[in-house]
Amino acid sequence: MSLGPVMLDVVGTELSADDIRRLQHPLVGGVILFARNFENCAQLSALTASIHAVRSPPILIAVDHEGGRVQRFREGFTKIPPMREFGKIWDKNPKKARELATEAGWILAAELRAHGVDFSFTPVLDMDYGDSLVIGDRAFHRNSQAINELAFSLMQGLKKGGMAAVGKHFPGHGFVVADSHVSIPIDEREFDQIAQNDMQPFRQMIDEGLAAIMPAHVIYPKIDDKPAGFSTKWLQKVLRERLGFNGVIFSDDLSMEGATVGGDVTTRSLAALNAGCDMVLLCNRPDLADELLANLEWKMSAFSITRLARMHGGRQPQSMSHLHESAEFVAAVKRVGMVGVAETDLFA
Repeated sequence: MSLGPVMLDVVGTELSADDIRRLQHPLVGGVILFARNFENCAQLSALTASIHAVRSPPILIAVDHEGGRVQRFREGFTKIPPMREFGKIWDKNPKKARELATEAGWILAAELRAHGVDFSFTPVLDMDYGDSLVIGDRAFHRNSQAINELAFSLMQGLKKGGMAAVGKHFPGHGFVVADSHVSIPIDEREFDQIAQNDMQPFRQMIDEGLAAIMPAHVIYPKIDDKPAGFSTKWLQKVLRERLGFNGVIFSDDLSMEGATVGGDVTTRSLAALNAGCDMVLLCNRPDLADELLANLEWKMSAFSITRLARMHGGRQPQSMSHLHESAEFVAAVKRVGMVGVAETDLFA
């Protein structure tokens, strides 16, 4: 059974009968984990093993694990600083910032892979204009060159840890104040303004081999009256054709307020898939998950199947005990742990 186009969540710290029923559905291709799914490291490893055992080939396991306030697993995991901290270091010492971002990516990926997670939805490629309620210190910088250098470095670290990168939120969520989790943000700028600024980190990272992208639940009315994740103009004309992106397109969570303009859950899923998404996310609403699995009709293209297969975690992951026996890894953890705490020591 190949991967389906839907990524769901699971309810608790171990699979319930309802979870298993949903994950065995042919429309499902992935699971996204949250803080509620984490109790400790041993439990997380058992949970991911049980998810992978549900299907063959195994479905994808993902998480939003960026660092800072968006880090789902904490106890037993290295505390990753918010990406903004690397931007602050870049202002003083770009080389040091790049080195630290690479180490952060390696730590993030290696620890998640050690627990059976395939990939994280990171890095954030949005520009920080200083006003966004949802982006804030999740963004590396306001400067597109800084974002590109640091995001590329993080991606190299993720790759070293056996994990693909997912850039978000295309074509840029940083300019609007509203949070798409609870409202429908509208960005009134012209296309050229967005292309010359916010899209530049995406363009550069695509050229560097970015594996996947998540579009924003933001409406850019000068370009289209639909949010980017439901827009063929954004996903097909701009992202695929103009920027030449051939990786995975994941929708943002279709249960978010910013997605409700798409209609009921089946209608909005079809809208996202028809617009060009390879996989749609639906989180925190098991009732809607059942509705979607009962009603959605969608045949995966060979392109989507191939793209999604590349998101499986690479190489045999090292265990946490092996990682902590590595002097290189322990030293990286120490350096990354100092970011934002004792910056003066970073330049010693």
